[in-house]
Amino acid sequence: MTMTKNSTVQEIGRRTRLKNRDVQLMLETLVEVWTEALVNGGRVELEHFIVIDVQTIERTANRLLSKRRFRQITVRASKALRDRLNEQT
Repeated sequence: MTMTKNSTVQEIGRRTRLKNRDVQLMLETLVEVWTEALVNGGRVELEHFIVIDVQTIERTANRLLSKRRFRQITVRASKALRDRLNEQT
């Protein structure tokens, strides 16, 4: 099962009995806040769920080329989530 934005909004709305447009606004705001934090060099950590980090890496193909900066996104599942996923198998 794939959780899309719409299915997430509907499921949260069903569980909380909030209006779908309120849930959608909250979800869009959450993504915006997380994006700003990551762009500004921060990190997003949801305890017992997931950690999202952005790392800046400098690489050169050879000595003649200038250094290039890349941003790499690292997503790690928490130990609690990994354990729960492993229980299912």
